[in-house]
Amino acid sequence: MTQTLIRLLADGLLVPIVLFSGYALVFWIPKGGRFEAYKRIFIAGLTTYLIAKLMGAVYQPSMERPFELLGIAPGASYLPNPGFPSDHALFAVFLTVAVWFETRRKSASIILVALTILMCIGRILALVHTPLDIVGGIFVALLGALWYLQGSKETRSFRKKPV
Repeated sequence: MTQTLIRLLADGLLVPIVLFSGYALVFWIPKGGRFEAYKRIFIAGLTTYLIAKLMGAVYQPSMERPFELLGIAPGASYLPNPGFPSDHALFAVFLTVAVWFETRRKSASIILVALTILMCIGRILALVHTPLDIVGGIFVALLGALWYLQGSKETRSFRKKPV
């Protein structure tokens, strides 16, 4: 039962995060501002991915994941790499930040933050990441989010106030 819950947190929560974010980014960005918003999201995503791969190539705190060090089976899916920074944390935070900056819907962003935190905890409990891996993924996603600060006032004027 516990292992099922951990797997659900670690792997399963990424699905609602992606679906909810996708819905928000397609339907909650006003039509007049979509092109500019999607350009920022695309550039932020490329920047985030590039920084993550460069960071992972330059620095790896450990060449083995926690479950490998303990000699047990992993509690969730993982890619065959050392794990720093966490791709799951990076992607979930990237989507959460995109939804916040492009829709300004506080309630949606809070839901995504909560799901992301639970997923990150699940990744640690599943022993596929260390807390440092998770923090690295979050940090890189926030670095990529700096692109959202480049949005012009004209683009922001297309946004509707949340209801």
